[in-house]
Amino acid sequence: MPVQCSNCVQRRAVLKRPKTAHSLCKDCFFWAFEEEIHQTIMSAGLFNRGETVAIGASGGKDSTVLAHVMKLLNERYEYGLNLMLLSVDEGITGYRDDSLETVKRNQQQYELPLKIVSYEELYGWTMDAIVKQVGLKNNCTFCGVFRRQALDRGAMMLKVDKICTGHNADDVAETVLMNVLRGDIARLRRCTSISTASEGDGAIPRCKPLKYAYEKEIVLYAYFKKLDYFSTECIYSPNAYRGHARAFLKDLESIRPSSIIDVIHSGETLSVKEGVKMPVQGTCSRCGYISSQALCKSCVLLEGLNRGLPKLGIGKHHRLHGKILAREPLTEQEEKKLKAVDF
Repeated sequence: MPVQCSNCVQRRAVLKRPKTAHSLCKDCFFWAFEEEIHQTIMSAGLFNRGETVAIGASGGKDSTVLAHVMKLLNERYEYGLNLMLLSVDEGITGYRDDSLETVKRNQQQYELPLKIVSYEELYGWTMDAIVKQVGLKNNCTFCGVFRRQALDRGAMMLKVDKICTGHNADDVAETVLMNVLRGDIARLRRCTSISTASEGDGAIPRCKPLKYAYEKEIVLYAYFKKLDYFSTECIYSPNAYRGHARAFLKDLESIRPSSIIDVIHSGETLSVKEGVKMPVQGTCSRCGYISSQALCKSCVLLEGLNRGLPKLGIGKHHRLHGKILAREPLTEQEEKKLKAVDF
């Protein structure tokens, strides 16, 4: 027997919401999904009228749904925002080149300006070239650090007021778990923030309108709306540490669907004991980017690549920052240790 929509009680339900377990028709699901994001935006005061906002666009389901919903809500509720798409080309053959074609189609579909920045033009390296040197064990560290800075640099080129990313509830919960497992108190404090504005000149605030949206519901929304998105997984990500946190979270969700939101709320309410030493944020001595060390992570990783010492930025090598800044040669023992790569 067909199940009626629990909201309108008029149309046939086509799905059961993973988040609430309500049976809804397509129209009621669309409205509920969009309204929840609108409420998230309004309650957190994410935007101000007249601001220029760059939407981080990768061509995947999250960023495509974000671009679609942001444009829709901007028109429906007259936010008065000037929206743009900002993409990063990491230089991954057979993956990023294909997904960027999706982004270009999205630009035409949503009639939004598009800016693409690449690792090659910013750093002189592509991810393909980096993986050849570092192998598949720590490549995600390089990509994550470089992408974050590339987004900021692209946003500065566009002179935007804010960057809007497609991080969803699953992503945030995974990050909480990862930081707990690593004992990373500094990141644990800020990873659940819906809007992050780092200190320092020229720092552009980032926000996550999809923070409370379940990944399964984003997929359902994209599917029923017939949105054009790229669904292939990155060819270099199977060994990523995040994958283990994701698998654990999925197991929890299968037993208790509210686990995702519960983990996020736990992260939001955690407090750090008084007296715990926290890193002090400053700026990189070389590039001026935000950093708690003399050199930012991006500059250390880049230095390691350019010197043929790929492990320089992996792990804790802060004591070598002085030598790097002074352009002093490393000892034979130091170089040998930093050249050792596990493939």
